[in-house]
Amino acid sequence: MEELKKNIIEATDYLQSKMPQPPVVGIILGSGLGGLADEIEKEAEIPYWEIPHFPVSTVAGHKGKLIYGELAGKKVVALQGRIHYYEGYSTVEVTFPVRVMKFLGASYLIVSNAAGGVNPRFRPGDLMLIVDHINLLPENPLRGPNDETIGPRFPSMHNAYDRGLRNLALEVALKNGIYLHQGVYVCLQGPNLETPAEYNFIRIIGGDAVGMSTVPEVIVANHMGMRVVGFSVITNVANPYAPEPTSHEEVVAVAERAKNQLSVIVKGLIDLIEV
Repeated sequence: MEELKKNIIEATDYLQSKMPQPPVVGIILGSGLGGLADEIEKEAEIPYWEIPHFPVSTVAGHKGKLIYGELAGKKVVALQGRIHYYEGYSTVEVTFPVRVMKFLGASYLIVSNAAGGVNPRFRPGDLMLIVDHINLLPENPLRGPNDETIGPRFPSMHNAYDRGLRNLALEVALKNGIYLHQGVYVCLQGPNLETPAEYNFIRIIGGDAVGMSTVPEVIVANHMGMRVVGFSVITNVANPYAPEPTSHEEVVAVAERAKNQLSVIVKGLIDLIEV
């Protein structure tokens, strides 16, 4: 943990030299959702490989840049492209950028992802507000020694997706005529898509959407005392009886079509956040 903290501080020091004011909000933009970065009034744009100790995204559709600037009147730091466990990184490495965002000053975290809709009411292009998650990854980012100066040994996940922020998101969606589902996100390790039996299993255990990200970041954000809100773009219906399998290209294409509605919600939410 001592080495992790040293690495966090080194990455933070590097980035602070490029940020005249600390960010209020951290944003993680997932598959096909990096377009929201175009809405940010950019003051700095830094490739991941330039930042000390930062993991580098290897997935198509993830640009791999950290962006600092202003969105809806507040300073934000955004990850345009996330890191996944299935790329071969540990969950500690996957969540390293979240820890850096917190050290930079962000007290809020907005996460988004592309997900398969297991709830039969969902259709491709729908948006889901994440109310809770089920973690089926084989590794936890908090495993190992704990540094109490960073977060508690046993952080609560009772309000992992902050109720107050969820209510604000619903308010923004209603005001703009956007239908926002609410549901439980299930995280698997990937990178293969799920089998028909796994889709059935996910629905039986209470999942509404399934993906391969988000949960490690949310665990670490809660560990560090950040308030979190999360969204899934439903890119395909995870139907075990579907005649054709889903491709990654389809996932990215649907996420791209849904980005405008998600941008409206995220900007409206940031505008309502109290500093």
